[in-house]
Amino acid sequence: MNGMEQAPTQSAVMELRGERVVVGEAYDFLDEKRLLLAAELLHQLEDYDRLQREFELLRQQAVAALVQAIARHGLQGLEVYPADAIGAGHFDSTTSNFMGVTLASAGLRLPEGDSGASPVNPSPAVRACQAAFRELLLRAAELAGVSGNLYRLLTEYRLTERRARALENVILPEIEQSLKVMTTHLEELEFEDTVRVRRQAGI
Repeated sequence: MNGMEQAPTQSAVMELRGERVVVGEAYDFLDEKRLLLAAELLHQLEDYDRLQREFELLRQQAVAALVQAIARHGLQGLEVYPADAIGAGHFDSTTSNFMGVTLASAGLRLPEGDSGASPVNPSPAVRACQAAFRELLLRAAELAGVSGNLYRLLTEYRLTERRARALENVILPEIEQSLKVMTTHLEELEFEDTVRVRRQAGI
């Protein structure tokens, strides 16, 4: 913005000052928004780290249970063992709005009970393996929900950061520069008028 693009008048100066107030309020809002987004990002990140640790522990337990089941039945025996009834499972999700960002709390609802097929060779080792992987799936669903929240929050934070920096480093300085140019020009005109009047009055 160039302060001399419009005529340097008192009304133009007042208009620019009003614009400076509006832009300043917009910057204050964006600055507060990015602080709140950063705080929520940290909160969600804490949840993610906790769920990730729990997921890793469950994964190790599931792998150990799988090894025991294979040792008991062999790989081929485990392949023909009736699968757990998870096909009818579905995701549950509740959403909320935080500073324009959709946050979701995700979960996986799995049917209770078995598939209805009776195994030829029932085994506690396989049941333990199924239970371990079932818990792993449930935790993975929670982790996916928080991961999505982090992605959306980070996207909004970066956008807010760019807008705030544009106002702070580009728009506001341009307005200040335009005000300075106009004010200086008006002061020079006023000084010239004063000198002219005094000369005409013979002072």
